[in-house]
Amino acid sequence: MCLKVKEVADLVGVSIRTLHHYDEIGLLVPKEITESGYRLYSEENLETLQQILFFKELGFSLKEIKKIMNSPTFDRQKALILQREMLMEKRARVDQMITTIDKTIKHMEGEIEMTNKEKFEGIDFRHNQYEQEARKRWGDKSVDETNTKIEKMSQNERQDIAHKWDVIFKQLATLRNQSPNSQQVQEAIKEWYNFLNENFGTYSLDAFKGLGQLYIEDERFMKNIDKYGEGLATFMSEAMDFFSGNQKKQR
Repeated sequence: MCLKVKEVADLVGVSIRTLHHYDEIGLLVPKEITESGYRLYSEENLETLQQILFFKELGFSLKEIKKIMNSPTFDRQKALILQREMLMEKRARVDQMITTIDKTIKHMEGEIEMTNKEKFEGIDFRHNQYEQEARKRWGDKSVDETNTKIEKMSQNERQDIAHKWDVIFKQLATLRNQSPNSQQVQEAIKEWYNFLNENFGTYSLDAFKGLGQLYIEDERFMKNIDKYGEGLATFMSEAMDFFSGNQKKQR
């Protein structure tokens, strides 16, 4: 059952205007808008909103949140695990700051002495450590470049791309028992190469080869790709390596 915007606002504790703004910038688009103009939010919308608010609590801007959540490599469960780790770190930092405040009060009352270093324990505003960790996990340049194109897409276009992505991976999964160098496999890998270049920016042959290496070096990629078939990530990496080298020879 879908909820109206006021019901969501009351449930979550955010303003209606905030939800309207999230819709306007494409961060949280309601599942449906009725003929009367009412925004209706699904269970999936609420899960997305939860994720957004966790990121906001950790100091991310709406622009940064949108980029991260639109990344092709974004995994909601892994994001929740990371957010928990970040919040635990934040809690430890807040606890340290409270301890520093308590010690400072005692220092002012003459009960204890504090060094200059102790006066600033738990205080560090030089960078957003949570943003750095997220960027490290989901990529920086790749996230930015990909979202330049994704942000311009309609919901239907995004669904179409997701479908094509799924079809290509399923096709490659059926071929993974063949040699990565075989003609049929190489034709399928070429489809993947063309798909990336058509939808996610320009991939040089070296970048395409590097992406294939990432499939086996980063366990997150390997796990997600191998959902289509055991060993698919390694198979694709080898096929992409051969494709890149072979295309260079032909040029």
